[in-house]
Amino acid sequence: MTDEPMTADAAAPEREPALEPVEQPAEEPAAFPGGVAQRLEAILMIADEPLSVVSLATAVGAPVPAVRKALAALVADYDGRAGTPERGFELREVGGGWRFYVRSEYDEMVAGFVGGQAPARLSQAALETLAVIAYKQPVTRSQVASIRAVNVDSVVRTLLARGLITEVSTHPETGAILYGTTDLLMQQLGINSLDELPPISPLLDDGSDGFDDIVG
Repeated sequence: MTDEPMTADAAAPEREPALEPVEQPAEEPAAFPGGVAQRLEAILMIADEPLSVVSLATAVGAPVPAVRKALAALVADYDGRAGTPERGFELREVGGGWRFYVRSEYDEMVAGFVGGQAPARLSQAALETLAVIAYKQPVTRSQVASIRAVNVDSVVRTLLARGLITEVSTHPETGAILYGTTDLLMQQLGINSLDELPPISPLLDDGSDGFDDIVG
């Protein structure tokens, strides 16, 4: 046995290298308040047209699978399948997108309420939008906006609430809602058919035949 002193390396036992903490991914982005379902309700509440799952996911800042799961939960909740009473409205997928609708059994009641509201004069913007829809129906909201060169979201909501226009169908390619006029408008105008509307070309300064020259 030698009397040589032990070195520091020989005296100290080997140590395991420290493990770096693993960062856990966040389940929800912190950019928006509330859960996915609550954020979806906020967006859908003001939607004028059905919104696709991808559009909803972008709007609420959540992954598509989480949005699909939340939509299914909301449908079950509104339909009374989650232990809650059935709501007077429903969340439906129409034309490849999602939107709130009044349940069919309440259509007559809602129509009576809207029709019974005190009449008010339409604004110039509403009259112009109504004219575009009347002459070019069925027409999408984006087409009307293109013709008028302004946003027509609020005006279309007003005309729908007054019962002067209605959702006719959806565009076969884009899924956008197509709007048309109602019998109530013809009653207000005192005509029996849209064919009785005056020709629009004499009303245009450039002598064009109508809106077809602007939007195909």
